[in-house]
Amino acid sequence: MTARSPSLLDALLPIGVLVVLLSLSVYLFGDSSSSGPNQIALMSAAFVAGLVGLKNGLRWAEIEEGILAGIHMAMKANLILLAVGALIGTWILAGTVPTMIWLGLKLISAEYFYVTSCLICALTALSIGSSWTVAGTLGIGLMGVAAGLGLDPAITAGAIISGAYFGDKLSPLSDTTNLAPAAAGADLFAHIRNMLRTTTPALLIALAIFFVLGQQAGASHDTGRIAEVLAALETQFRLGWHLLLPVAFLLFLAMRQWAAFPAVFLAALLGAVFAVVFQPEVMSRLADPAAGVLAPLKTVWSALFAGYESASGNAELDGLLSKGGMGSMLTTVWLIICAMCFGGVLERLGLLQRLLQSALRLVRSDSGLVASTITTSIGTNVITADQYIALVLPGRMYRAEYEKRGLAPTSLSRALEDGGTLTSVLVPWNTCGAYMAATLGVATLSYLPYCFFNLIMPVLAIVLAYVLPPKRQLHQG
Repeated sequence: MTARSPSLLDALLPIGVLVVLLSLSVYLFGDSSSSGPNQIALMSAAFVAGLVGLKNGLRWAEIEEGILAGIHMAMKANLILLAVGALIGTWILAGTVPTMIWLGLKLISAEYFYVTSCLICALTALSIGSSWTVAGTLGIGLMGVAAGLGLDPAITAGAIISGAYFGDKLSPLSDTTNLAPAAAGADLFAHIRNMLRTTTPALLIALAIFFVLGQQAGASHDTGRIAEVLAALETQFRLGWHLLLPVAFLLFLAMRQWAAFPAVFLAALLGAVFAVVFQPEVMSRLADPAAGVLAPLKTVWSALFAGYESASGNAELDGLLSKGGMGSMLTTVWLIICAMCFGGVLERLGLLQRLLQSALRLVRSDSGLVASTITTSIGTNVITADQYIALVLPGRMYRAEYEKRGLAPTSLSRALEDGGTLTSVLVPWNTCGAYMAATLGVATLSYLPYCFFNLIMPVLAIVLAYVLPPKRQLHQG
């Protein structure tokens, strides 16, 4: 039996089910919706999509292939998440994260903290090409500094993400910055130059907002509280600049374009070595006497899978440092697997392609085509939970239309990034949104309103598409 092509109703049904179930999940469970309820919603919607496939004549084995393909795509992100969990555990044990917090509290004033965090993350991501690595290194420390200064963690996460995604988006070392022009048939550096038209004003607006928010927050922060946290840190750990070497090591590997998983896991193991060498008091305090001479090994091993448990007596510091370990990432891994099941089924059944075909029929002008590309990439992020699909699939579907209209490939590649790369981190079940929430310790829907760069970019890009006509082939680059 030959499988029938899906109708528009077929394509809309599982998406409608997902929207309803996710809305109910957030309404009923609030911030804890990503700890299980969203996973049930995604799996249920995937099951409905599977029923649509069976109705159209596909065999379950074929549908299962789509599920497994989706999960396979997510395994890279899941491995990185597990490695980041291990890294957080050993870097706290080694005094690396406490040193980052200690130095931040001493060097950065509350009034300029948000804008400084955004700029630091932007410059670092630009040099290494990875927003994930920036969040997993500098982001962890900056979140700790914000807690010590009594600043809003959601705004801090928004500043970190805004800066990290700006740098990632313009870095020739970034995978998405290479993938978008490849999908569109554009030159990499022409693509980067063209993105400056939207990224520069969006970042300047975001920095201005972070500056204003910082001035408001800095006027009311408690210096006595900072002194207490500093004293507790100095009592619990041996602190010093040398403990930042694991951070420098990881950033070096990123600049050498090492794959993220081995680079992060090696940095986690280096943190374990630093803990044994530089934190003898901490190691002694946490040692299990029954382990004998293997007590240090057991302690760092525990940090790798269970994280660090602080017992300083300072409630604020204990809440700040009690985290990490691979185990802390398992709920997020679960979320990503369920999300990719849904996205994999939709792609395998051709439901996404059916939706894109309908979207193309509605396009009339060149500006409308750019706007449609951006909104389609955003929608693909929401539906498939993966930013790579949000770049490749719309790029593949829209490329012929851009060529037919004589538009430059850089117009397509920029639209893909403005919609696909930037908004991936704003979706709780997307691999990027799940990663940032797990790494920074702030729920996606909590930091979303403060990711000003990521929110401004798509809107600004759509407005500019109508104000400044898209580049044509003759003027490419």
